[in-house]
This record gives sequence, structure tokens and C-alpha cells, in this order.
Amino acid sequence: MRGRAGTDGYRHFMLKEIHEQPAAIGETLGRYLDAAGQVPSLPPLPFDLAAVERITLLACGTPFYAAMAAKSWFEDVARLPVDLDAASEFRDRRTPMEAGGLAVLISQSGETADTRAALRVCREAGLHTLAIVNVPDSAIAREAEAALPTFAGPEIAIASTKAFTAQLTVLAVLAIAIGRARGVLDRAAAADLTAALAGLPSRVAEVLRQDEAIRAIARKLLDARGVCYVGRGAAFPIALEGALKLKEVSYIHAEGISAGEIRHGPIAMIDETLPVIVVAPPDASFEKTAATVRELIACGGRVVVISDAEGAAGFRDAALAIVAMPCVPAFVAPILYAVPMQLLAYHVAALKGADVDRPRHLTKSVTSE
Repeated sequence: MRGRAGTDGYRHFMLKEIHEQPAAIGETLGRYLDAAGQVPSLPPLPFDLAAVERITLLACGTPFYAAMAAKSWFEDVARLPVDLDAASEFRDRRTPMEAGGLAVLISQSGETADTRAALRVCREAGLHTLAIVNVPDSAIAREAEAALPTFAGPEIAIASTKAFTAQLTVLAVLAIAIGRARGVLDRAAAADLTAALAGLPSRVAEVLRQDEAIRAIARKLLDARGVCYVGRGAAFPIALEGALKLKEVSYIHAEGISAGEIRHGPIAMIDETLPVIVVAPPDASFEKTAATVRELIACGGRVVVISDAEGAAGFRDAALAIVAMPCVPAFVAPILYAVPMQLLAYHVAALKGADVDRPRHLTKSVTSE
């Protein structure tokens, strides 16, 4: 089926924007790494990254899951304590904050009302404010002390895809930059992390070549009454984002659950009628996640395993389906593993005949409180 005007032959803007991610990530990296691609090269900021002692990450919707994934980067790489909150909840509480901390506010449009309100709360409390937005002249970018724009290009589909991975990319670079500024990350380690980031565009392109295979998996989900997404550690927010994408565009109920929490109640839902998507990159939590997969299969779950070839090998005979991912360092896995989440949601919605680019009741930017 031909796409609508402006989709460059893709059926929908959402699919076009998913396929634009190698370029979007590459363009974003090109703005924030040095010419050799070895160390972060941020624009001058009006505050000293070396003096940052605490970070507050605030966002709504998909950007909140970007913040959630980045929390582990700031803790592990920059060795900073991190407060994470939904801007819509944060703005209505009297949260104690110490002046001099750094608030990072993330919004695709830069106009999200709750995130903008949260920015003002942080500013009044004496925090430095840094915006990560896809629209450089937006209200949040103007009101923050500084902004690090993503360079994803215009995003037309309501469900965010390339802006999400671009947000993750900027957050990863920022974590490396703060780690270097604080002296907790040596140059060699920083070079390894930036090299992993620099390799992402080609790895994302590899995943996109599995488009038809993921479409075949989507066919198996069309009659599902709901879908469960499972991940652990930095993969958990990617599972949450996968569930959100499916809800947004297909209207199928989906829930993201931590693999570590599945035994604390949610496993009671598992039977042969409930598909389970497991995000299982080869990170420090993989063996625990693999144990969860085996338990889900034993309970009759229809499990789709998303992992690299080695990680997925043990489940080929028992899983409903496998998505074999390129092998990448754990640091960049959250960015890469977001892509099959997006493709799966897109294809389920498209096969169901949903209005993928304009889901009901949703707007691109939530500008009212």
C-alpha cells in the first residue's frame, strides 16, 4: 500500500521515522562528539559539570522512559545520585531540593505543559536547568539555563520514535561528559563508551533489516487480549516504552513489568493466551532475566525473546519467536533495543488497520495541564 504524501514511499510517517533513526542518531552524535568521535564535545554551558553533585531527571510520557534509562548511566558512569520523577507528579509536590543541583528536563516538542511547570519549580529552588528538546526555539529550551537539542528532525507521527532514541543518545553523551568532568571516568573508558555510541547508526540499520521478520511476529499478537513486556535494569524502561507504544497505536492493553518483580504478583497473569515480550540484552542482569524467561515459558507464556544471538540461542525451541539483535556493549543496548519495540507496535497497529500516525484522543504535544 502506498504511503500518504510526504512519507517517501513508507505507508505511514511512523514507519518512515523509525527507519530514519540511523541518520537521526548519527546527526545527534555528530553535534556532541569531537571530530574523531572519541570524547564528548558539548557546547559551553553556564554551569560547571564538575560541580554537579545531584541530578534530577524530569519528563512525561516517552521522554520519561528515556530519563529512566539514563538514570543508570548517570549513576554508573558519572557516579552521581539521581532523582527521577514524572514532571506531572513532581510539579504538584513540595519536594525538598538543594540549590546548585542540576535538573534535566526532556521533551520532544519543548512545549509539554507539565515539564515546563516542573522547570519553573526547579528554577525557583535554585537548581541549574538543562533542556533536552527536539525543537531548539521551544518554550522549555528558552526558559532553561541551557539546552542540548536532539537533531532528529521533524517528527510527524504522534507516537515518538526517532526523538526517543535521539534523547537517549544525548543523555548518554551527557553522562560521559559529567563522568569526565568529575574525574570518575578516565579518557580510555570514555573513548570506549563513545566508540560504542558511534557504532550505533550501523547497528540500528541492522535491526531495521529485520522489519519483515518483526512484522511476522506482529501477526501472532493481533488477537491478544493484552501483552506483557518484561525487562530488567536498563532494559526495564525499554520494556515500559514498548508497552506504551503498543497501547498508543494499536489500542491493545499492554503492561511493562520488571523481570525482578514478575514473581511478586504479575506472574499470576501468565498463561497460553498472554504474549510476553522479553527485552534481554547481554548485560549484567542477563542470567537473571534468562531464568525469568524459563519460568514464563514453564507457566505456558507465549514468549518473544529479544536478545543477541548467543543470548537467544537457549530459547529457540521454546519461545514463540526470537528477535536476534546485533551484539553491542551493554551501555548502548537501551538505545538499540528500543527499535524492535517500535517496529513491533507499528506492525501490530498497521495490521489491525489503526490510524497509526494519529491515534485517537492523542496529540503530539500535551500543552494543557
